[in-house]
Amino acid sequence: MAFIDYYKVLGIPKDATEQAIKKAYRKMARKYHPDLNPNDKTAEQKFKEINEANEVLSHPENRKKYDAHGKDWKDADAYNQARQQQGQNRNYQQQGSSQFDQGGFSDFFESMFGGGSRSSRSQARFRGQDFNAELQLDLKDVYTSHKRTLTVNGKNIRMTIPAGVENGQVIKITGHGGPGANNGPKGDLFITFTINNNTPFKRDKANLYATVDLDLYTALLGGDITVNTFDGKVKLTVKPETQNGARLKLKGKGFPVYKKADTFGDLFITYDIKMPTNLTEKEKELFTELSKLR
Repeated sequence: MAFIDYYKVLGIPKDATEQAIKKAYRKMARKYHPDLNPNDKTAEQKFKEINEANEVLSHPENRKKYDAHGKDWKDADAYNQARQQQGQNRNYQQQGSSQFDQGGFSDFFESMFGGGSRSSRSQARFRGQDFNAELQLDLKDVYTSHKRTLTVNGKNIRMTIPAGVENGQVIKITGHGGPGANNGPKGDLFITFTINNNTPFKRDKANLYATVDLDLYTALLGGDITVNTFDGKVKLTVKPETQNGARLKLKGKGFPVYKKADTFGDLFITYDIKMPTNLTEKEKELFTELSKLR
């Protein structure tokens, strides 16, 4: 297996912070994403390398192993375990040469897992590497459950995205990570959701918040208005003498509750009373008369 410098793949220094790694990955993934580079084998290979680099460097433990062992980082735990076992069995190894004699790290694993070693440890099963991926969606995308195909390490994965997924939430897809060693189980795929809110609504879990402009006359005298909710328009009756900043709750007009079918949060509307401008002389006279009555 040829050594790939994951730091160079993402274009970052070896002392890069977690935030810098995440930022570099997002930038590179967007540039080389297969959807933006159809039928481009070079971009497809680059995209695969970018994902591999992120899966290693964004995970603190994996990054530590990679920095210490390079291309053999995946087998670091097995190597350290075997080293420890060798120390415990040192008295039993005097009849033969040490299997760790001047050989390097890669040589040890070649003999241990390549079928050349007589040790029963060569049959040990190891779980595959976990993969990490990020999926960016708009808020409107997670208002309803839907299916989507993801491309991870060149493989297409069909999954259902439940309504109500939150920003930063992580979902595990079992068995879609890296292959295990010696018929060991596959690793898992962890997907982190980034939800972009391009709507006038503010979201807090399943509740939504919005500000609605209200003209002075309707606030004073009352009346009917039409407001937007996330899934359509509703008519509201404004009470006379409504104050600026008054809030009302529209029950069940919020966001879906994650994995609770037909359950929604509430929508909270705050009124922002707008004062009239560019008054005519007649309007000024009427307001003056009104002020005298008060």
